[in-house]
Amino acid sequence: MAEIAAEAGRASGDESQIELIEIVGRIKWFDVSKGFGFIVPDGGGADVLLHVTVLRRDGFQTAPEGACIVVEAQRRARGFQAFRVLSLDESTAIHPAALPPARTHVQVVPVGGFEIAVVKWFNRVRGFGFVTRGDGTEDIFVHMETLRKYGIADLKPGDSLLVRFGPGSKGLMAAEVRPLENRMPVSH
Repeated sequence: MAEIAAEAGRASGDESQIELIEIVGRIKWFDVSKGFGFIVPDGGGADVLLHVTVLRRDGFQTAPEGACIVVEAQRRARGFQAFRVLSLDESTAIHPAALPPARTHVQVVPVGGFEIAVVKWFNRVRGFGFVTRGDGTEDIFVHMETLRKYGIADLKPGDSLLVRFGPGSKGLMAAEVRPLENRMPVSH
């Protein structure tokens, strides 16, 4: 692991010194609405927690997946946590559509082409919601990971979008989503 021992002076309100190490890695994922994300150290080892307050205090608004980051981190009870962001290189970030499927997300095989759907509700913190194709149709479950994969950060009730969907273990699930403004051709 790329670590360099360092000292950081006094912690805010604490008279003892904090021992920091420098960690070079890549952003595994970061969710501004949840307020945190994780760094995968280049040399291996456990993920490093990155809190949004640290990121913003050091002049950054977000940390896109795949971006190279250098932080000073401190050991906490549950592992390392970023204390200061030294640099963030977004040129190595991965576009959301190129990301591999999330390990926690079920893969859905679409059964048809894109259809227009309207958001019934979506909770970004919980990471999911439902869209509808209209009265008398089954609701379609939409997971945050599906939205991220196609570059959509959030949905609001009443938003319209194009969706391809298929059967899931508990009903219909979105497999692909597109903003309605980019009207995609219906695939067969």
